[in-house]
Amino acid sequence: MSEISIQELEAAINFWRARPPASGDELVLCKEASALSKPYALLIVQRRNTLSRDRLDANAQQAWDSYVRLKNGL
Repeated sequence: MSEISIQELEAAINFWRARPPASGDELVLCKEASALSKPYALLIVQRRNTLSRDRLDANAQQAWDSYVRLKNGL
């Protein structure tokens, strides 16, 4: 999958948020949800619906790939 929709990105963020919930008084997101929140926000600001996986930074790519593997039970 080369294009990631904003809905898929949101689902991945919610997946990671549910696994290790936000922690501390500041409710800091886990590293995976945090990495994916940046491209998600960019899509919102740019009023776009999709983003190429290649445009994700290394942390976001790792979080995305891990989400896809876990979601698909691989």
